[in-house]
Amino acid sequence: MGRRLVIVLGPTAVGKTDYSIDLALRYGSPVISCDSRQIFKEMTIGTAVPDASQLAAVKHYFIQTNSVTDYYTAGIYETEALELIGRLFNEGHETLVMSGGSMFYIDAVCNSLSDVPTADMDRRAELKAEADEKGQEWLRSELQRLDPEAYAVMDLSNTQRLFRAVEICKTTGRTYSSFKRSQGARRDFGIELIGLNRPREVLYDRIDRRVVQMMDQGLLDEVRSLEKYRDLTPLKTVGYREIFDYFDGKTSLDEAVSLIQRNTRHYAKRQLTWWRRDPSVNWIDL
Repeated sequence: MGRRLVIVLGPTAVGKTDYSIDLALRYGSPVISCDSRQIFKEMTIGTAVPDASQLAAVKHYFIQTNSVTDYYTAGIYETEALELIGRLFNEGHETLVMSGGSMFYIDAVCNSLSDVPTADMDRRAELKAEADEKGQEWLRSELQRLDPEAYAVMDLSNTQRLFRAVEICKTTGRTYSSFKRSQGARRDFGIELIGLNRPREVLYDRIDRRVVQMMDQGLLDEVRSLEKYRDLTPLKTVGYREIFDYFDGKTSLDEAVSLIQRNTRHYAKRQLTWWRRDPSVNWIDL
């Protein structure tokens, strides 16, 4: 059969953690996390990090290994994940299990980011000055105009990624999405994509209940402990930014919880939109 990487993907709260652990136990594999927020050690409750029993069931990689103050990107993840995958294969594994919902991180592993152009620093400085003057809403409208496909799936509150997408469009004359549609990078192992899904009403109910559970587990205190880092990219995340707005008096606590639920549902929809375009995903309805 040869060496292969099985990637379990799907929308948030669909059940990837339990499914990937069962799969890892079947193959004698660890679980390689592909989640851009669970990698940060200060973000536990709001990112739904696997609990102690789940982490004890099989060895996990890339769970709470970095600080929110660390500079970390999909490109760095690609390099580190490929190094780990190569080492694990060399240790004798034939099948490895990766699990996560971070679209750009999974794309990096499957398709590589090596063909994405490096920044033109002069052009970047010009664009940053324009963006600082006109604001984030201008960046959003520019991305919608230049690349409607990316606009439909991107987290529009992630200023760093939004800026980079617009920068690539303006610098290359190509859409940001076009760099994400390569036929796959050269890897010395096979890749199998398993997409998990549930009926929409079931998925949304799971999301709503998970948010309530997070609040019961102490999300409010976790976010409060990270207030000094609120301007860092990792904290501009669903589940954190809504609580910061509550701290600022912009919403009530009940409104903040409802917004987390709504915004998480929207994120799940973007995840599904992103992966539905890939015919190689083998979808399983749980």
